[in-house]
Amino acid sequence: MEDIIAYRRPVGRRITPQRTEFRRLAQSAEIGTVTRAQLAVLVQNLTCTGVINGTESHLLLALINTAPAESFDRSGRPIVFKSNRQLAFEIGRSVGRVSRMLSRLFDVGLITTQDSGNYKRYPIRNADGDITDACGVDLRILIVRYAELDELVREVRAERKAAEAALRRYRGALRNTRYALAAAADLGAAAHQRVAGRIERISTYVEVAAKAPSELLRRATFLLEWTIDRLMQLAPHHRSEPDAEKTTCVYVENGMHKQITLSYQSRRSNLEQCLAHAEQPNFSKAGSSKGAFDESLERRQSSVNDQCNQRQALVSLQDVLRAAPALRGLGFKPNTWADLVRLTPILCRCAGISEDACRCAIEKMGEQQAAVAVAITLEKTNRQDVSSPGGYLRAMTERAAAGKLYLARSVFGLAARNSLEAKHRDIGQT
Repeated sequence: MEDIIAYRRPVGRRITPQRTEFRRLAQSAEIGTVTRAQLAVLVQNLTCTGVINGTESHLLLALINTAPAESFDRSGRPIVFKSNRQLAFEIGRSVGRVSRMLSRLFDVGLITTQDSGNYKRYPIRNADGDITDACGVDLRILIVRYAELDELVREVRAERKAAEAALRRYRGALRNTRYALAAAADLGAAAHQRVAGRIERISTYVEVAAKAPSELLRRATFLLEWTIDRLMQLAPHHRSEPDAEKTTCVYVENGMHKQITLSYQSRRSNLEQCLAHAEQPNFSKAGSSKGAFDESLERRQSSVNDQCNQRQALVSLQDVLRAAPALRGLGFKPNTWADLVRLTPILCRCAGISEDACRCAIEKMGEQQAAVAVAITLEKTNRQDVSSPGGYLRAMTERAAAGKLYLARSVFGLAARNSLEAKHRDIGQT
């Protein structure tokens, strides 16, 4: 019969690579650069960062207050030799709870510990009475990481302050928008219901405002302020784009278009004639050669659709941004087509377009063309040219499936319209 050997579980504090690194870091501390009072204030503020909780902060503060003030001078060593039982008595917790909290503080790099063979904490002094070695709770890691932790506290406080400011502004904008809607007496019933529905969609999308991200609150606030400007019949203000200032000919759309002769002008004129013929009604009943006319018309329409699809690719992202300034009004500044494609679901929510309509548009048009169509729908909705954004996008999807959708015309038309309105506003201001 084999002897049964009972393997005991290792007793003591476990050693991990991270804890070993913290011990090495503590040995490089420059004693005397940080006082005990500064560490006490830092430890009390660490609870706002979520690194430690209030009880752990209480224990760490008790450790700092236990170390003498002169131990933080150049010739001192801030090491605490109190037992877990004594620390538990001082903070009003159990011994086991104190042991677990010390391990937690060790894991996050706020203390280091050096255990003796019998797990006692004591200093080892030389003949002059100076501490040469010690087994206890070492606080030198706090001195090394003081600048890092203090900067973390500052960043968290700044983020909290910005979040509170965004929350106050959002709540004020939501209240002002509802008041402006109630004061708009000349607004029709359909328009009133549409604006009220948009306000409720924004409020539903934000959900609990106190828990929403500050960026979401800023975008929702800007959309509400845009709605107020529309209700008050004011010119909506746009956010300045720093990237646009670096480009040349930023306001080139404000100038009148001049027809010039290019090498491909004959091809373009043929294309325009084909487009004009494609939009004419069907006159198949007027002649006897019905089949030949239908075949020629179908061939002409297919060639026109192919040429228009090629022309769609000539529409640049800057043209789309000029045609849909509502994107800038919502705080979106896509730099690439991929950015605009990623913003498509968010734009659909802002415009009140269902997910099914957005998905159908992507399936029929592709991601890029669907993003352009959604941007056009959002712009026309903000202009109150479209009363049902979802129905408008579905109609565009049906036309795209039939090969009769010309997004380039809509883009250039809206861009020209925005340019003309901007020119009139500049003339009115002067």
